[in-house]
Amino acid sequence: MGFEPLAYRGLETGSREVVSHVVKQGKIVFVFSSALNPWNKEMGDHLVKHGDGVKDVAFEVEDCDAIVQKARERGATVLREPWVEEDKFGKVKFAVLQTYGDTTHTLVEKVSYAGRFLPGFEAPQFVDPLLARLPSCSLEVVDHIVGNQPDHEMLSAAEWYLKTLQFHRFWSVDDTQVHTEYSSLRSIVVANYEESIKMPINEPAPGKKKSQIQEYVDYNGGAGVQHIALKTQDIIKTIRHLRERGVEFLAVPSTYYRQLRENLKSAKVQVKESVDVLEELKILVDYDEKGYLLQIFTKPMQDRPTLFLEVIQRHNHQASAWLQHMLKAGAVSDRLLLEMARSGALASLLPAIRGCQWGAGRSTDGARVPSCAAWASAQPASHILDAVVSAATSSPQTQHSPPPPGLPHPLPPGPPAWVDAAGAGPVVATCSQAKLPGSATPLAR
Repeated sequence: MGFEPLAYRGLETGSREVVSHVVKQGKIVFVFSSALNPWNKEMGDHLVKHGDGVKDVAFEVEDCDAIVQKARERGATVLREPWVEEDKFGKVKFAVLQTYGDTTHTLVEKVSYAGRFLPGFEAPQFVDPLLARLPSCSLEVVDHIVGNQPDHEMLSAAEWYLKTLQFHRFWSVDDTQVHTEYSSLRSIVVANYEESIKMPINEPAPGKKKSQIQEYVDYNGGAGVQHIALKTQDIIKTIRHLRERGVEFLAVPSTYYRQLRENLKSAKVQVKESVDVLEELKILVDYDEKGYLLQIFTKPMQDRPTLFLEVIQRHNHQASAWLQHMLKAGAVSDRLLLEMARSGALASLLPAIRGCQWGAGRSTDGARVPSCAAWASAQPASHILDAVVSAATSSPQTQHSPPPPGLPHPLPPGPPAWVDAAGAGPVVATCSQAKLPGSATPLAR
């Protein structure tokens, strides 16, 4: 994906328990860690239960002690009290807080550190000479990180950020706003004071069919990070190069882009990029009267249908979901619907439809369709599109709830710091500078 080796810690550097490989692109840093010994129960149990995925999201702070003290006073579980590590480049103070599921937040205070990453890490042992010949992917910062929760646990997870770190509720949606006959979801986005950190928290809602959020929870063995969105300033270049490197993305059919072209003729916003190129690369478009965004989702990054990545480019647009306008466009990917429906993934990829009841429509042969989600899982791809178009364009066969108010503007992403990713153990890192209320501490997201 265009990341380059940054640092390494393992047997060669004196670490006898855990090996970690650090990679970086722009201001995005991922740390992939695994256990060296068979008796490492913490990492072993985490891998068995959750598979490969995100264990820790780190925040870089200015005053670790103050944040830990205030977090404890507000009821947070402190898994590791502040401790200091040092090497010839300086000192770094750490602490670890427990958040939803088995996910943690490591607080990182670089007191006076001048090394390449953190104490104990050294330059990579080996850098593949082929990396320099591969195309650059131009990923810059983390836009947001989404956490999926079991049913009835979203509110407590969101409240943890509000109470413990004094985040605020930035945006929310419930199952009366985002649902089909078969499944639905609830979501709360929490943000720090400056709204430079955004953490959407999702949960499934009862339905006749298992939602993708519930599927994630089942395969992940509980709550966890569902996806990480990575921002670029040139999504066309980024996706072209990622595809050349072999990254697989969800497919979108040409019917979506035909309808998109028609809708853009009367839209108040002008998409600068060529729709022909967007169609070639299968990039999705979401827009309102103020701007637009371009985005695309990878297939799961591992065998379990859990963690995936999103690539996003914003043009004066902070809406938090792509399907709102995808429905209005009147054309949703038949291939995408099939993939989502047949994997149970349809409902949770409808964040922020905000008022659309995606219900009845008609297939190409005129048959009544009670639910696009359920129907798609049992139909040929050629029969799906018309039903979705019918449902999305307010045909007589489609029921809609009242139109929703305009979406609020999500937080602008700030410069990230680092994250930990669990390959054969825990950890992923991201981040952007922000300030935690009650301290003079810039937080990395």
